[in-house]
Order: sequence, then structure tokens, then C-alpha cells
Amino acid sequence: MAVALTTLALWACAPAAETKDVKWTRSGTATDTIDHHLWDQLLTRYVTAGADGINRVDYAALKREDSATLKKYLDAMQAVDIERYPKDEQFAYWVNLYNAATVNVIIDNYPVKSIRDIGVLGLGPWKEDILTVGGERLSLDDIEHGILRPIWKDVRIHYAVNCASLGCPNLANHAYTAANLEAMLDAAARGYINHPRGFRRVDGELVASSIYDWYGTDWGGESAVLDHARKYASPETKAMLASAQHIDRFDYNWSLNAK
Repeated sequence: MAVALTTLALWACAPAAETKDVKWTRSGTATDTIDHHLWDQLLTRYVTAGADGINRVDYAALKREDSATLKKYLDAMQAVDIERYPKDEQFAYWVNLYNAATVNVIIDNYPVKSIRDIGVLGLGPWKEDILTVGGERLSLDDIEHGILRPIWKDVRIHYAVNCASLGCPNLANHAYTAANLEAMLDAAARGYINHPRGFRRVDGELVASSIYDWYGTDWGGESAVLDHARKYASPETKAMLASAQHIDRFDYNWSLNAK
């Protein structure tokens, strides 16, 4: 029981957004683009949209047929001199690297029922140093909370990075690029907010994803979360949120988003 309570308590407090190293704030003017075609091919091949609106990953087939391709992509990304590139190119790079590394962690441990089953005490793999970029060892937490969140300060990051869970915003079936960045971020926000994982009514209560609880300060509090949701809401979701003054409770499904 003590272990369960400790794990729950740790998940109630998401990591703060604090820049890991000032070098990650630097950007350049390189005019070439980072090549994400291998990751795009893997996403197109192994990520499919379910009838329930949740994208699922065929981890078994990916592990069997293309694990070497995924590792080749990760090796190529770790060799990139990311400081050479402008901000939009960097943003797409970090999102793709995070998502590809997460998928790689899953297939290295597959079969598994939840990403939280990897590691110890139900804490998952997020704090493990699994990548090397610019000569620095990085964890998934370093990318999300030490680079993406503090440097870009864009709440749509939470719809772009994927934690391999059914409760998470969808893993996109195409790679992010500087050219498609804004369109894909907005589409990801709309897709999640207008899905029951994002917001739903249960017995009259407004239930929202735990993402809005864990990272509520990124939006500026509960009222700002609701204003944000209304911005991307469909007519049906907007009607559901019209009279909402607060969120009654939060919920999240950590089951693996496997096909």
C-alpha cells in the first residue's frame, strides 16, 4: 500500500518546466531541413486510427519488421547539430525525437500492458537517460520538461508528445516538420479536446483529462484551461462547456495504445 500511495503521489505532481541547459535555447539560421522521412514512413505504416477516434500503434509488427529502421532514425537524429536550426525546425525535431524514443522504449520492452510497467515502482521510463544529443545525455523528461515546455511555452506541446497510452493525445500518423507544425499542432488540440478523453460529461459532472490537472499551470489555471478548450471546441463540445465554471474531476487511462 505504501508503494502504491507513493507512486500516486508522485504522479499528482508533474515535473516543473525548467530549462535544462542554456544551449538548448540557441537557434541558428540553417536553411536545410532535418530529414524525418524514416519516422514518417514508420508512422504511416504502423499507426492507425481506431473507430473510437484513438490512434493505435502496431508495436508487435513494428518490433518484428522495422525495429532496425526506428533505431536508424534515432541514431540519425542524435547526430543532428540542432543548434544550427531555426526554432520551428527545432520544435518539430524535439517532438519527433521524443515520440520516436518513446515508441522505441515500448518495443524494447514489448509485450507490456502500460508504459508505467517499464522501470521501477510504476514510475515508467521517463527519467532514464536514453539519448545523446550534442554530447549531452537526455531523458524523455529532459526533452519535455527541460526543453520543449520551458523554451517554447506552447500548451499545444501536450497534444504533440505521446506517452504511448490510451488517455494520451493521439500519436500523429505523420512526422512533424517546420512546414506543417502549426497545422498539426492545431489539429492535435482540436482532436483531443473534442474527444471524450479530453472533456466529457458523466452524470452531470464535467470530467477532463488529467493532463489539464498535472500541467494546469502551463495554461494559467482551470479557468484558462476552459477558455483554451472553447477555442478549439466543436459546436457540440462548445455547448457542453458553455456553462462550465470549473472541472469536477480528472481522469486518465494508462493502458498501452497498442493495436
